[in-house]
Amino acid sequence: MSDADPDHDGETDSGATRQAADADEADTFGVGIHVTDEEFQFVVHVPSSIGSGWTDPEAFQRLVERVVWDHLEQGSTLREIAASATTGETVTLGTVTLLPDGTVVDHTLSAPGTREGATDGGGR
Repeated sequence: MSDADPDHDGETDSGATRQAADADEADTFGVGIHVTDEEFQFVVHVPSSIGSGWTDPEAFQRLVERVVWDHLEQGSTLREIAASATTGETVTLGTVTLLPDGTVVDHTLSAPGTREGATDGGGR
């Protein structure tokens, strides 16, 4: 059949429009693990232009942490950091882009031993 299906085209455009709208409403958080003498600290870098849908800072930080450990194996990631990072160092795990309802739009998460330049001595 050589005629284009207008209903199909509309669905595609609608899906693309919704995806673009989701991306516009989402916020990207940088995540890492800061190493101290006594513990690891889970660090969430919050964008300065965070969307108004995030009303409870502690709740979204817990959400970001849960999403990270849903995508990375926590035990092996922390063992790798313990073996390779020094006190004062922050090991970057990547970014998580989320909608306020918890939907993951995108992420660049990876374990520290799987990529180059995985540590950031700046401790940001």
